[in-house]
Amino acid sequence: MPYNDTFLRAARKQPVETLPVWYMRQAGRYDPDYRKIKETHSLLEICLKPELAAEVTMMPVKKLGVDAAILYSDIMNPVASIGVDFDIVKNVGPVIANPIRTAADIEKLRPIDVDKDLSHIMETIRILDRELDVPLITFAGAPFTIASYLIEGRPSKSYIRTKEMMYAEPQLWHSLMNKLGDMVITYLKAQMANGAKAIQLFDSWVGALSPDDFKQFVYPVIQRIFAELSDLPQPKIYFPGVASGELLPYLRELQADVIGLDWRVPIAEGRRRVGPGFAVQGNMDPYLLTAPMPVIQAKAKQIIDEGCREPGYIFNLGHGLFPEASLDKLKELTAFVHEYSREVLSAQGNAPAVSESGVS
Repeated sequence: MPYNDTFLRAARKQPVETLPVWYMRQAGRYDPDYRKIKETHSLLEICLKPELAAEVTMMPVKKLGVDAAILYSDIMNPVASIGVDFDIVKNVGPVIANPIRTAADIEKLRPIDVDKDLSHIMETIRILDRELDVPLITFAGAPFTIASYLIEGRPSKSYIRTKEMMYAEPQLWHSLMNKLGDMVITYLKAQMANGAKAIQLFDSWVGALSPDDFKQFVYPVIQRIFAELSDLPQPKIYFPGVASGELLPYLRELQADVIGLDWRVPIAEGRRRVGPGFAVQGNMDPYLLTAPMPVIQAKAKQIIDEGCREPGYIFNLGHGLFPEASLDKLKELTAFVHEYSREVLSAQGNAPAVSESGVS
């Protein structure tokens, strides 16, 4: 099979003949074959088996026809290497045995050791680099999102303990942000060295902050992460998670290539807020997939029309897939995006006559 580099070109705002499509959480519980694997393996057990993790990563590429693979892993995996004991509890999420609350807790966090503790993830990436005919996106959780789990001890809706540290002990907060920032930088550099063709920084819950608090307490470490990665050629995506529209104007100076949008901000408005320097990714409401197919296609058409107005658009959801999503609808949606966007781009005369190939 020829290598499909459409996603990479769109991420770099280069001409494409059809819009690339991938879905956050595209390897997951909506797939009956994945559910069978989960009957005998936990998420963390799958991650520890590179061949199995690679198989799960490739499932949606083969079944849906998407233009990129996203590594099957979890944003919490690297925290074990810095000394945090956690588990992924069914119907709860990450649960931390000893939440991080004090200066002593933060002091105990050690530097990440990818070779010693995360070699299985690097081996999964190498397998996928050999076997995929689409780019592999790997990822890390951003410091605020990781910190919210470490401090709260489990998923939270209020982030009360997280904000308590942020407001009451800002020096302690910045110390934790910097340690997590170091972890993320080392982890992402290792991923790219082992074959990742793009990376995404997930900041799923940073939309819980006001713009001023984001600017003061979070943006400096996000800026540092992307600055440290800026000399590496792979496209870099920042996804500031759900309800983050008011934070977008603060990202204009970020040394990233793509900004992910949730469904609350239209594509055109998202582009206006972040400025012309970025490609954008998103932003269909995942739960629109519960609708009849004609409704899904009508909304996708609207998003595609908006996305195609400027170079640099990647079709995705505004957040991750959910277990009740239909594999058949996803397959049909992917084909529709490809077919309809090809018509739109061809009519615009912006598509290349011959698809480029090769990767960075």
